[in-house]
Amino acid sequence: MLGAMSVVPMLDVLAKMLSENYPVMQVAWSRFAFHTLWLIPLLYWRQLNWWKMPSKAGFHLLRSLMLALATLFFFAAIKTNPIPNALTLLFISPLVVAALAPFFLGERFDLYIGAGVLVGFVGVVIVLQPNTEEFKPTLLYALIAGFCYAFYIITTRNLRHSCPPLLTLFYTAVVGTIALGPMAFSVWETPDLTEILMAAAMGLVAAISHFMIIKAFEYASASELSPFNYFEIVVAIILSYIVFEFIPTKEAVVGLAIIITSGLFVSWRAMKNNQDLTKENDSVVELL
Repeated sequence: MLGAMSVVPMLDVLAKMLSENYPVMQVAWSRFAFHTLWLIPLLYWRQLNWWKMPSKAGFHLLRSLMLALATLFFFAAIKTNPIPNALTLLFISPLVVAALAPFFLGERFDLYIGAGVLVGFVGVVIVLQPNTEEFKPTLLYALIAGFCYAFYIITTRNLRHSCPPLLTLFYTAVVGTIALGPMAFSVWETPDLTEILMAAAMGLVAAISHFMIIKAFEYASASELSPFNYFEIVVAIILSYIVFEFIPTKEAVVGLAIIITSGLFVSWRAMKNNQDLTKENDSVVELL
């Protein structure tokens, strides 16, 4: 998960650079299209039957659509906003996961988790600054992306061990390519060779990072892995400073600190509840 979070910001930087000259829809489609192309040789090499319908096909479709939407909305946010600011709002996903995990993953939810989620949304308001001249409505795209990414995390956990990680990754790329394709070609602008290579690099980074995410979810729960998402902001700030000369504002730093703190607390509490639930189940088995 740490490896994935170190790589993902490179994807965001490439997407922001491409979106300066091309429609966001086209950039998002390119990310999935090249993602697909990079995987095809690997699938043949591993002799995986990628053309067969997977088990839990509905979950694969939902997961893929959630990532496609999260990518589209996040790219729309970073087109006119600094990447770290948009990432800060994307980081509501662990809070959303904690709130929804009881319904979709069978995990516990208590007042402590509820309080942590509420505190996290205070951080969101501080970052957005809705009552000031600094407020940019396009930042709300990142908030929507955060909700979509939370569902992506939940469905990824539900799909663990359902098929090889490379196949899961391939299905995700194909669905994103097909779903965004018609809209991308309706606004298409022909890129030059340099920008095609940038788009290809974007797809490669996406494939590598999401392969590592899928592998991580084979060994740990959503709540356990969520805190590691925050390492992405460190790399994103460094890259944004190097490439775009971006320095975060005090308000953004305060909001980020609140969101990260609440996210870590919520994840810790969720892990504790899950451990207690496991112990209770083990005790019931022993009694039986």
